[in-house]
Amino acid sequence: MSPGRRPSAADASSITESVALAPAARREALLRAIAGARRRLVLSLFRCDDEGVVEALAAAVRRGVKVEALLTRRARRGRKALSRLHASLAGMGATVAWFADPVVKYHAKYLVADDSTSLVMTLNPTRKCFTRTWDAVVTTNDASVARSLLGLFDADAAGLPPVFDRDFSRRVVVGPEGSRRDVHGLIRGARRSIAILDHKLADPDVVTLLRERRAAGVEVTVVGKDLPPPLVAHGKLMVVDEARALVGSLALSTLSLDFRREVALIVDDPALVQPLAAGVRTLAGQAGARCRRLPGDPS
Repeated sequence: MSPGRRPSAADASSITESVALAPAARREALLRAIAGARRRLVLSLFRCDDEGVVEALAAAVRRGVKVEALLTRRARRGRKALSRLHASLAGMGATVAWFADPVVKYHAKYLVADDSTSLVMTLNPTRKCFTRTWDAVVTTNDASVARSLLGLFDADAAGLPPVFDRDFSRRVVVGPEGSRRDVHGLIRGARRSIAILDHKLADPDVVTLLRERRAAGVEVTVVGKDLPPPLVAHGKLMVVDEARALVGSLALSTLSLDFRREVALIVDDPALVQPLAAGVRTLAGQAGARCRRLPGDPS
């Protein structure tokens, strides 16, 4: 995992976390975090067309919260929408920054409220992601996660290199700096099962590692685009041994691993891992034999 700090036993006992999977619950988790902010709210945005979310941000500004947003400069078929979003946020009084790198997409999806509550998401706050996709929102009060995400946000907003020191949470996977190393480590550590929800899985090194684990007797399940209607493929998730999960924006593609700002969170609380694993199992059961194949396997 990323070099950094693991929570102590005392820290872990005070951490409260939840996962929202149903579309309405995902939206409510985001709106609740925005409504609960009292001093500072930072969030990264790749796309956003949900009027309720925009209004919630405006309401936060009106009650005196310092709202700061970081936007990507690049999104497929989304430049005009991003410009409108930037203008809307700036017009309501939020502090808005474009990610400085002109080439790298800022694809991370996270929020921190009052330096304490963090949301790491697989979704964008869009009508599509709140109605038709399989996605997840993890909410945590882990102080080390909040501190790490705030440090990342502040560096990226200022156009400075992030600092990944010993205080940076080992639960937070940041791409491109640490994503490949951390993903490879999770896969190599699997002993019984690896369940993946990712319609963009294509990276040759990741596929090779998955084949190696499969040959060693690990059950490998991959759910790609084969989702039951009306669901649309979007969210990314990996569950290892039904004991640990990686949730966030990170896809198992070379582009995502090596060339994009991504953020994912390692989760090991059974209360969160179990519903995530159950969700992939359900989708895999509906996909049938296709979920046993890796890219490049005979059809």
